[in-house]
Amino acid sequence: MAKVLISGEIFADAVGRLLAADHDVTHQTERSPMPRDDLLEEIRKTDALISMASDRIDAELLGQAPELQIVANVAVGYENIDTKAARKRSIAVTHTPDVLTETTADLTIALLLALARKIPGGDRDVRRGAFEGWALMQPWMGFDAYGKTLGILGMGRIGKAVARRGHHGFGMKVLYHNRNRDLPAERELGAVHVSLDRLLQESDFVCVHVPFTPSTFHLLGAVEFRRMKRTAYLINVARGPVIDEQALVDALEAETIAGAGLDVYENEPSVHPGLIALEDRTVLLPHIGSATEETRRAMANMAVDNVLAALSGREPPNLVPVA
Repeated sequence: MAKVLISGEIFADAVGRLLAADHDVTHQTERSPMPRDDLLEEIRKTDALISMASDRIDAELLGQAPELQIVANVAVGYENIDTKAARKRSIAVTHTPDVLTETTADLTIALLLALARKIPGGDRDVRRGAFEGWALMQPWMGFDAYGKTLGILGMGRIGKAVARRGHHGFGMKVLYHNRNRDLPAERELGAVHVSLDRLLQESDFVCVHVPFTPSTFHLLGAVEFRRMKRTAYLINVARGPVIDEQALVDALEAETIAGAGLDVYENEPSVHPGLIALEDRTVLLPHIGSATEETRRAMANMAVDNVLAALSGREPPNLVPVA
């Protein structure tokens, strides 16, 4: 029997699988993350940790976990984990790739359409009684998505899924910027591999799908926003620090770009007040890219699969890539 710590609220059936394997499970029953002090205390006697993306799994915490065999992150990203410190202690680190690809791509398109067709503003008008009937020159006139140019920054699993939706569903021309060319995507979607500058200059919608690493911190800032079309929209469902949030607020206020749809923020859960104030130029969501019951349940069970494998002496199926 091993001791398993789950740092956030999780589905009961996922907990049940661990209990059925005769493991001793401690888990957070509240929606808020486990406080840092509690996490540091509990980790001392833990064999396996199922962590949330909001947890900071750093060298300090790992250094207080002499029995820890695995950290199973319930997220596709793992920038919250010091993977080098984990490797030094022979602690496996896993994540939950693939299962959230399609649902996150769906949300990207939802943000794109909400911006282009000014859906939040129209909804507010109807709710407050400001809808006066159909008119040719209505106040919430939007911007067609069909046939426009879609810029994909990061042609990984999610980026490619968004590109498919844009190309096949909306007849969009797809430009992409990636470290490596994706020849299958080019053949399937007619996607064109371009420089970041060209992508920004020509795209009507710029969708961010890069991981957060030191090299992508503030990848998009004041200089990059000035290169975009004044009619262009920015959508970020990746990681908040990829965008310089103050520079984005400045660009929106100056109408350097048309709008932004964000599901992630530079200093979560805090949101820049300038973004909140610009309600007619932004659509803001509370980090719900993968938030469907089917997907979150699959993520939780994938984390449990990784833990059960590690605790039985097998290699977990979803080890994070070694840098």
